[in-house]
Amino acid sequence: MAPRVGLFVTCLVDLYRPSVGFAALKLLEAAGCTVVVPAEQTCCGQPAYNSGERATTKQIAHQVIEAFDGLDYVVAPSGSCAGMIRNHYPELFADDPAAKLAAERVAHRTYELVSFLTDVMGVTSVPAHCAKKITYHDSCSGLRELGVKAQPRALLNTVDGLSITEMEDAETCCGFGGTFCIKYPDISDRMVTNKTDNIDKTGADLLLAGDLGCLLNMAGKLKRRGSRIEARHVAEVLAGDLSAPAIGEAEPR
Repeated sequence: MAPRVGLFVTCLVDLYRPSVGFAALKLLEAAGCTVVVPAEQTCCGQPAYNSGERATTKQIAHQVIEAFDGLDYVVAPSGSCAGMIRNHYPELFADDPAAKLAAERVAHRTYELVSFLTDVMGVTSVPAHCAKKITYHDSCSGLRELGVKAQPRALLNTVDGLSITEMEDAETCCGFGGTFCIKYPDISDRMVTNKTDNIDKTGADLLLAGDLGCLLNMAGKLKRRGSRIEARHVAEVLAGDLSAPAIGEAEPR
């Protein structure tokens, strides 16, 4: 029987980049999953959590847990959101045994998209084509909280026509960090400047990552400095769907 997977769309994908959600859906269905997109889902609560608003975070977490309860897996095209649910939901309810148990049930079944495809569903290749030179940014939460590093590169290496050039300090933060870029804009700008310097040095055509927040940050900086390098979510390339404009580019009229 096909596993029933709840697709956690994420706020940024919903509001800024729906094509990532459709790409994730395509990849999950191609892997043999039955995909459910609960209408009741909202934010994962990470902005509130990072701001110290634990009561608000708990309210949001309760809604997410209820929306995805009963599904075999929860999958997000974001290491940041998946890491929030998987690693931080249970600790939110340390003083409430019943709520903690419900949080753990969902947390233990939550995965970042590409990690789920490779580590759970056993996907080893994709039938996509992308005749571009790419470089890949390792988003902090996916890398450090979920161990997402080799998985996207393994699948990207099976994309027809694609070549990977690693940037210097690929594992270094881009400076987004959710609320970090708002609280510390000068530090954030210095970090994204260093990151885009390294991206430009690769001579790549395309920058890929697994978190839209990081991509919006880096794409914005690349555009402001006049770089020709485009930015896309890794799911779009793996799904073979580049029909949407690159991140930060206007829709054609």
